[in-house]
Amino acid sequence: MRKEALNLLGNLLTSNTDTPVDTVPTAPNTHLTLHQDAVISANPDVVRLLADPLRARIVQILADGPATTSHLVADTGAKQPNVSGHLKLLREAGVVTAEPRGRFTYYRLIPDALQGAALHLADLAAQARAHSEHFRTC
Repeated sequence: MRKEALNLLGNLLTSNTDTPVDTVPTAPNTHLTLHQDAVISANPDVVRLLADPLRARIVQILADGPATTSHLVADTGAKQPNVSGHLKLLREAGVVTAEPRGRFTYYRLIPDALQGAALHLADLAAQARAHSEHFRTC
């Protein structure tokens, strides 16, 4: 179930529209259910944070292992101040952590932050599927 949720988030990050709908968890309450209040007050909303293409690319690169700002600049082609600004936002959101190693600072992805976002998206998909025929009255 968690692998499916992570695949859903991964496909959102890479804008892959080839994901079959049946990879979204369909059985409600088979995984951690996030309450609406917790989602709204997330620090900040990871899904919204990852909507930026460069931040999503940085997260995708860091999924392959820790990297320095120089690595990320080389891999993305973005300017160093731009990459540093995105890393700051990702650190503040708890998506990445900085780890000094000698003269360099390596940035490491925090998988639990992404997993929480993936579970939230899976919950929304299950909720939408369960209520797809409930039309509001006018």
